Amino acid sequence: MDVPLSRVEVAEFDRVLAGMENPYDRAAAFSALTRINTLYMVMRAGSGHLGSSFSAADVVSHLFLNEMDRPFEDDGDLYFSSKGHDAPGLYAALIGVGQLPEEYVHKLRRIDGLPGHPDVHTPHMPFNTGSLGMGISKAKGVILADRLRGASRRVFVMTGDGELQEGQNWEALAGAAHRGMGELTVIVDHNKIQSDTYVSDVNDLGDLVAKFESFGWGALRVDGHDQQELEAVFRKRAEAFPDRPAVIIADTVKGAGCDTFAATSMGEDEWRYLFHSGAPAAAHYRTAHAELTAAADALLTAAGLGPVRLVPEEPRTEPAPGGPRLFEVYGEALVAHAAEREDIVALDADLVLDTGLIPFSRHFPERFVEFGIAEQDMVSAAGGLASRGLLPFVHSFSCFLHARPNEQIYNNATEGRRVVYVGSLAGLLPAAPGHSHQAVRDVSAVGAIPDLVVLEPANADEVRAAVRYCLDSPYSVYLRLVSAAVPDEVTALGAEPLHTGRGRVVREGGRTVAVGSGPVVLGQLLRAAEELAAEGIELTVVELPWLNRVDPKWLASLSADADHLLVVENHYAKGGQADTVARCLMELGGPHRPRFRGIGLTEVPRCGTEEEALRAHGLHAEQLAATIHAEVRGGTEPAASPVDITLRAH
Repeated sequence: MDVPLSRVEVAEFDRVLAGMENPYDRAAAFSALTRINTLYMVMRAGSGHLGSSFSAADVVSHLFLNEMDRPFEDDGDLYFSSKGHDAPGLYAALIGVGQLPEEYVHKLRRIDGLPGHPDVHTPHMPFNTGSLGMGISKAKGVILADRLRGASRRVFVMTGDGELQEGQNWEALAGAAHRGMGELTVIVDHNKIQSDTYVSDVNDLGDLVAKFESFGWGALRVDGHDQQELEAVFRKRAEAFPDRPAVIIADTVKGAGCDTFAATSMGEDEWRYLFHSGAPAAAHYRTAHAELTAAADALLTAAGLGPVRLVPEEPRTEPAPGGPRLFEVYGEALVAHAAEREDIVALDADLVLDTGLIPFSRHFPERFVEFGIAEQDMVSAAGGLASRGLLPFVHSFSCFLHARPNEQIYNNATEGRRVVYVGSLAGLLPAAPGHSHQAVRDVSAVGAIPDLVVLEPANADEVRAAVRYCLDSPYSVYLRLVSAAVPDEVTALGAEPLHTGRGRVVREGGRTVAVGSGPVVLGQLLRAAEELAAEGIELTVVELPWLNRVDPKWLASLSADADHLLVVENHYAKGGQADTVARCLMELGGPHRPRFRGIGLTEVPRCGTEEEALRAHGLHAEQLAATIHAEVRGGTEPAASPVDITLRAH
């Protein structure tokens, strides 16, 4: 189905900013226009965050238009978002005031465009987002640097209310008060919904004003959608707390600006907000666009400017629904086993939808614990559960699960606690959210932990086998689940019983052998094999789902029949599967060792479509075929393929 789209040109922003004298009406109209373009950008990209962008839009408009002093100059007032999910709305505002090129309105989540989350390579984005909770600390660093340089300016940081569950926020508060950082203002976008559900139902924040005040901060509250109240509260902040940091708790509505997206439209029995991430369906787009346009028309007409002028754009075709994702298959398998085993408990970190846990939470609510945006707390609690004979399955996105609670994972291992860590959204794809969500260092981060195996299944059948392995294995397991769609040719591979460190041949070929794991790499390798066959090179493709283990006897048998052995991985080249295989290969010794090469990422992963990201990192089937061809024939590979030679042994 084609969905007609339209947007607001920068010239229309200019007309509104020049033609509306009342500063409050001007900021409200500016917000209305940015919401129209935010919707267009997310719809065009096919993904993005609408709810958070809409809830923060009025605060951003006030700051840019009425509050900040020289906000886009190097030594002017500084604003940035710590929560990061409001990036599309922030981009729309920057385009509206002429601080980003207008053509970027079409390039959300595209390579060389606008990343899914804030990135320093985008103008006026001073910091990247990562795991939540870093923003206040970064702002403190800016202020300390300014003081050392003899400079002075105000720094404004936007946080989410769910984000305040992260402990780093609270670590940062005392030091800011101790140093009298009156330059610092934190705005809490208090829309009361984290990701998909209510903050109060996950980890209630309690009395935020009292909490901040207990750390020595000034604290104020405001309607975050009322421009006059915003003006007043910032004036009060300057007058009441000139010599200490302050927080402004902006009470907002997630999806504010139109009834379709507004969380206030949720029924009493609804627990899940539908528009946190992803492009809305065609019907929702049409109603929301009509509501947003009507709101803008009312503001502009009241000011004598007439209705908003929209520019039609090419329609977007809604993608056909695909098959089940691996995390969905995983969730069903976990429920099936939990029905037979009462020792299974499931822990989540604010990602119940994207980790496949909704069925478990409904079937076994007494064995499901939602920890919110607090991975360290969750992982240590898993150690406590394991100490009492339970088997905890711990869930988050891989990018967050391996990093922030890394010390806690290691601590569990030192105690001999058996825990299953399940990381979704693993690897390069999907690339649209950007590098903060692309887990390509998780294998190296946890791979050395004693008695922990890293396992990446390739398809639905293998996911089911992996869950069974997790139940019966003597090891803790880091189960790495790719969230991208599984190619048909990988689905067709089915599964075999899993034996630690051993792989299987999934395409018979010749003495050139390529090893990989997971649906992304295996899909590209199988396609590369077809291209190579036309060049007279019969590639043997091997699946090795164990990313930090390899069985020496199995590898000896495989390498005995290989002249070239390549390992391709959905991960950084250093510290990944290729290093594990190479070490084992060298330790085997013997009269014959194949020529070895490891191929993986060597740069920070790029944001874009799947095709764009694979090509940017040399992992597309065509590039892999060219690289393998050059390896076998001794030619020169394409310079555009950023691959890493891990080891060459003859």
